[in-house]
Amino acid sequence: MPGILDNIKTRRSIRKYEQRQITDEELQSIVEAAQYAPSGSNSQSWLFTVIQNPAVLCELNRLVRQVFARISFAQDEYPAKLRGKQAAVKEQYCFYYHAPTLIVVTNERSYPNAMADSALALENIFLAAHSLGLGTCWINQLAWFSDEPEIRAALTDIGIPEGHFVCGAAAVGYPDGPQPPAPFRKPGTVNLVK
Repeated sequence: MPGILDNIKTRRSIRKYEQRQITDEELQSIVEAAQYAPSGSNSQSWLFTVIQNPAVLCELNRLVRQVFARISFAQDEYPAKLRGKQAAVKEQYCFYYHAPTLIVVTNERSYPNAMADSALALENIFLAAHSLGLGTCWINQLAWFSDEPEIRAALTDIGIPEGHFVCGAAAVGYPDGPQPPAPFRKPGTVNLVK
């Protein structure tokens, strides 16, 4: 097993997965790692909703495509939203890249540290999964659209409280193909003050 620094440096976003499901033991390890993420004042106000039901995943994908079709974005909108809207018109579009597991991280709307705490938990998910030989990718679409009526209704149906909003999600599964190379790291991103 690689050390933590090697694990951080070798983790990549995976966008193609085998269809076999991850094991219950792997899932337990990943969710436990998420639960051990730091949270402000030890609030632990997050909820980790694990979706492995193919019918639920397909329905969420259908709803995301429906919302993309209905919503307009400005040309200076976040580029991933613009690319998502273009991709969603294709029949093969799948916002979670056909991963067999999707972990949706939600938190209380009224909690000021919700996004920071949930992002830390998601990073633990990514690192734990990578240490187990699994692939992951941060998924934003449910966060972007969690207040759209059809998405909100679907989230409520799978047990996500009305008072929660989606902070992000993790596609998880066995990578199908080689791991992508490390992207270039931009210079000038460290400001050292001694």
